[in-house]
Amino acid sequence: MLTAIAAVSGNWGIGKDGDLLFNIPEDKKFFRRTTLNHTVIMGRKTLDSLPNGKPFKDRNNIVLSRNRNFSTDGVTVCHDLREVLEIVKNEDAFVAGGGEIYRLMLPFCAKAIITKVGSIPDADTFFPDLDNDANWVLTDQSEEFTYEGLTYRFCTYENTGNEVLIY
Repeated sequence: MLTAIAAVSGNWGIGKDGDLLFNIPEDKKFFRRTTLNHTVIMGRKTLDSLPNGKPFKDRNNIVLSRNRNFSTDGVTVCHDLREVLEIVKNEDAFVAGGGEIYRLMLPFCAKAIITKVGSIPDADTFFPDLDNDANWVLTDQSEEFTYEGLTYRFCTYENTGNEVLIY
């Protein structure tokens, strides 16, 4: 099963100038706990934005890139969606960004785990607005937490429409 995972602002922003909008330690711990020992799918720009451009530890990292010459240690590079879907067809995997990868892969996701932050900073990259998508339903949310003046919740959405594409 594919699951999207992201931290979003109040208007579904996820990034600005190649960086995440938020640095909330508990959200980072949540991401690590949730994705540990699983496959994480991301684009090359997201990989580049990680500390030292290194893949996540203790996870199978897949990078989707149009650049046929791209390669780096510690990742499986795929050049098209079909290749990614073939690799993850029998496992639980997480789509971890960026914006273009989320838009491309969201129709194949059965679930989305979203950290919703109550702030709306300037953003240039966005996650699709699941609150205004008839195929997605909010099925669970945590209590509200606060970190350095930011309020946030961990939310689970399920793709309940007939729109989950089978791969």
